Amino acid sequence: MSTLLSITTSSRSTNELEEKIGNTLSEISYQMAENLDHFMWSRAGEIEVISKSDILRKPTDPRRVHEYLEDLKLNFPSFTWVGFLDPQGTIVASTGDILVGKDISARPVYKNALASQFIGDVHDAVLLAKLLPNPTGEPLQFVDISTPVHNAEGELVGVLAAHLSWEWSRQVENSIMKPIQERMEELQILIVSKQDNVVLLGPKAMVGQPLELASIREAQAGNNHWMTEQWPDGRTYLTGYAYGDGYLNYLGLGWTVVVRQPVDVAFESVGELQMSILTIGCLAALLFAMIGWFIAGIVAKPLKRIAVAADRLRSGEQVEIPYQRSYKDIEILSSSLRSLVDNLTRTENALGAMESLAHHDKLTGLPNRIALDSYLDRAIHKAGQNATALTFLYLDLDGFKNINDSLGHAAGDQLLQLVAARLLSCVRDGEIVSRLGGDEFVAILHTSREQAVQEGLRIADEIIRHLNEPFVIEGQEIQIGCSVGGSVWPTDGEDPIATMRLADAALYASKRAGKNRTTFTSTAEDR
Repeated sequence: MSTLLSITTSSRSTNELEEKIGNTLSEISYQMAENLDHFMWSRAGEIEVISKSDILRKPTDPRRVHEYLEDLKLNFPSFTWVGFLDPQGTIVASTGDILVGKDISARPVYKNALASQFIGDVHDAVLLAKLLPNPTGEPLQFVDISTPVHNAEGELVGVLAAHLSWEWSRQVENSIMKPIQERMEELQILIVSKQDNVVLLGPKAMVGQPLELASIREAQAGNNHWMTEQWPDGRTYLTGYAYGDGYLNYLGLGWTVVVRQPVDVAFESVGELQMSILTIGCLAALLFAMIGWFIAGIVAKPLKRIAVAADRLRSGEQVEIPYQRSYKDIEILSSSLRSLVDNLTRTENALGAMESLAHHDKLTGLPNRIALDSYLDRAIHKAGQNATALTFLYLDLDGFKNINDSLGHAAGDQLLQLVAARLLSCVRDGEIVSRLGGDEFVAILHTSREQAVQEGLRIADEIIRHLNEPFVIEGQEIQIGCSVGGSVWPTDGEDPIATMRLADAALYASKRAGKNRTTFTSTAEDR
């Protein structure tokens, strides 16, 4: 019976642990796909907004356009090259004066942007390969974003075109890999194009090569899950997969994200758990058989004590297996069971710690995007029951980049930790402050529907006041500001995710209005 129970327990525990590990890879692939699409959505939105500038809509002075593009590249470093083309496809002005006067009317970045915004997939550099800095010496690859520019009368006056270095995908990958790389050995992320299934990002030997896998076909069919499969190198990997189907009004470029880990590495803990359970079960079976054969009557009483403690433990009570010294065999049995319970408890605690780590930002300890999504579901249910509102505050630190550049990343990380502590002091129990990445945070407040904006403004002003107070880092007193964008659910929209994006848009209104202030969606046009 002990052997049978051990085998059954081992099988069930193995299946559950394998499912959790596989789901972890599936979640990583989904997070990577979502981050890629969100990044592209953000950059496309920036280009669209910038194209509405009067400097571009009235491009009478090429020098002024050039200065505007240089300033754009300085403030948005993800754009490697930005150029403004006249209606015939000739580059009038560009960052670094690269290709000025060049006719690129035959290029997709011009032809496909005459009617509406164009986003081109990853491609090798052609004209820019020898003109842009390339410290690594590796072939340059870009993603194109271009959009038509019209004047006030609706006439086409040019095309705004930008190249994003594909290197930014590495940054997105690093932001996901950094918190997990120590506990997920030999984990690799690959991005595969929709056309011909070519590897865009991954191990150097695989980049540019086609990849045909069942997981890729499943992802392109719209599934987000995991499987074990053999790869072209002959090894078997645990593979998580997801498909980038766009973000909001950005339709996406059809990238497939595949996360892989060798099966023997991924399921190493599973094998250890199996062996531990089976070994302890077999030893327990042997010991019980010997004890029962020789001294069943004598050991009945101490065995009953152990059985009662085990039954109470199974019922959920916090008890210990009694340590019996009556006989050597009983002592071994009780010690083995205590060790078994201790091992299982540590395993359960380790799994709980892994789950907690997956829901919290490693640097600040604040809830991350996964925890934010989980909290939002509960908050919407609670607000619906109480007929209250959810007020979103989208926060971005003013001056953080300068501090990061001047004092170093270590000081920047310490500043973010201090900022997180001050933000937590400004919200109430049951409310959340989450770090989205970099120096961006979001707070969700429970407010009344009638006074939602007023209550949100009060908390936002308190946050700005707290963050305006000096910080002392490495013996230096530094100061930063904070721009805030706000929106209210359900007043500003029935979809809470869309409502939170409105707060993000309101944040940029605060930035444009001078920073260190709060703008709500309902008042964004007036501020």
